[in-house]
Amino acid sequence: MIFNHVGGLDHVVVMVGDLNKAAADWAALGFTVSPRGVHSAHVGAANHTVVLENDYIELLAVLRDTPQNAPSRAFLERRGDGIERIALVTDDAAAAAEELRGAGIAASGPFAFGRPVPTPGGGEVEASFRIARWPIDAAPGGLRLFVCEHLTSAVVWQSELKAHPNTATSLRRILVASPTPRADADELAHLIGSAVADNGHDTYVVPTGDQRAALVFSPRTSIAGRYSGVQANDLPERGAVAAVVAVRDLARTADALGSAASTVNGALFVPPHRASGILLVFEEV
Repeated sequence: MIFNHVGGLDHVVVMVGDLNKAAADWAALGFTVSPRGVHSAHVGAANHTVVLENDYIELLAVLRDTPQNAPSRAFLERRGDGIERIALVTDDAAAAAEELRGAGIAASGPFAFGRPVPTPGGGEVEASFRIARWPIDAAPGGLRLFVCEHLTSAVVWQSELKAHPNTATSLRRILVASPTPRADADELAHLIGSAVADNGHDTYVVPTGDQRAALVFSPRTSIAGRYSGVQANDLPERGAVAAVVAVRDLARTADALGSAASTVNGALFVPPHRASGILLVFEEV
């Protein structure tokens, strides 16, 4: 089934235990990191963002325990830092929730919230959102899903935040480790109205559409085997473990990354301990 109000990947949520350290680590990799934002009280969280051209990475930490952030706290206790969930684009979170419910998927929402965002000239403006969530147990590859309707897009995608010394432009792929990659890929395709492509070697690709990042499911041994020095035990058996980032100029990326990066098949990568539990791969496009 095709959903009219569920689009491509909007952003990934990276849960972190120490938000200051995460911001410093990502800045050291040549990313422009936004100032800290504090969400609405019922969310009980604060973030920094790494804003790319049409998508972004959200570094998120819990400030106080609330019912809303209970799954995120459970994730941190179980796994530590890493990609906990992904957001897909929607033009109407309420309509997306109704579409999903009409397909027999017990979506919840919409929920509204916001956070203040500092402006380059000083002062603050409010970034506002509406989201709807898939049920918590609908988490293919251990990855929770929600749609995000941006009510103030220009506040998030400020031009100053999109300029990165490492020349990053967009997310290309999210790699998900799974002991049952075909089953998890099939589940995701069903949940978001997509399809599955068999790439061979027990690897399955689910496009999210709109020229946005795809999700790629493989056993963790296959993922680790592509990157010298990364061990399978460095990655969870099930969960989103890597992000492939498009860059304009790989030589400039290498300069920005310095000794943190290694080279593989014409790309650069940074091991998980350097990037909030995420294997980061940089490809020139």
